Amino acid sequence: MTHPPDSRTGLLYGIAANVLWGVLPLYLNLLKDVDALQVLSHRVLWSLLVFGTILVAARQMRPILAAAKVRTLGLLTLSAALIAINWFVYIWSAANGRLVEASLGYFITPLVSVALGTLLLGERLDRLQKVAIGVAAAGVLILVISGGGALWISLTLALSFGVYGLIRKVAAIDALGGLMIETAILAPFALGLLFYVSGLGETAFGQSGVVDALLILAGPITALPLILFAAGARRLRYATLGLLQFIAPTLLLLEAFLLYHEPIRPVQLATFGLIWFGCGLYAWSSVIAARQSRTRA
Repeated sequence: MTHPPDSRTGLLYGIAANVLWGVLPLYLNLLKDVDALQVLSHRVLWSLLVFGTILVAARQMRPILAAAKVRTLGLLTLSAALIAINWFVYIWSAANGRLVEASLGYFITPLVSVALGTLLLGERLDRLQKVAIGVAAAGVLILVISGGGALWISLTLALSFGVYGLIRKVAAIDALGGLMIETAILAPFALGLLFYVSGLGETAFGQSGVVDALLILAGPITALPLILFAAGARRLRYATLGLLQFIAPTLLLLEAFLLYHEPIRPVQLATFGLIWFGCGLYAWSSVIAARQSRTRA
């Protein structure tokens, strides 16, 4: 099975999405006193408004409805559930001083992406890439054996987003349309939760102008990197997409250590070191392959 080469546009989309995700905790930290489920619900609802506005302005609603067939809707229902889980765990981690574990989760995500691309999409790895993946996987295994902190955070983030990316790559719908349908699927649950907490008198919205503005801002802040990621996923090999996903967790780790002063245990440093080394090997292999491809051309 052959695959088209990565496009320059796809690379730019993928890099931009991951940089934006990497600095997202700076925003989420401003909402650390708001319940994570409420933040998640506002992310869903305001994102839906953003996606809907863009699609109506671009007159793209009819093609989306035509593309939303039973199989595609089934895939997007699954991807919506996965992204909701990912968002919630990430929000909770940022609010509870667990950015180190979150960053590890997103370091593991490329391993999941590469494994899925190899096993399910027929993407092939050369010898150096296999060594790179093996080195990074060894780092994760060390952490698992050591009982590395709140490992459930890392594994949940990695598995949920890795599978989400795969589904979005194979779903027969464009990036923005798929995101619109995903958030529309989640919207009734988000709205129901907000009505419920409002009835209990525990809603965060409407209590402070600053908090209200931050919650509304969740729409564009959530939408932009997702649009960029989904667009990049359709223009890149899944293995390349996985490699770019090392950008965000590197930024997360730097923020955890430099800004929020979270402790990093020696076993976590060893894990990060092996993963970074594996990432370097994989990147070098990709550079060699690109040079060989240009030479043959």
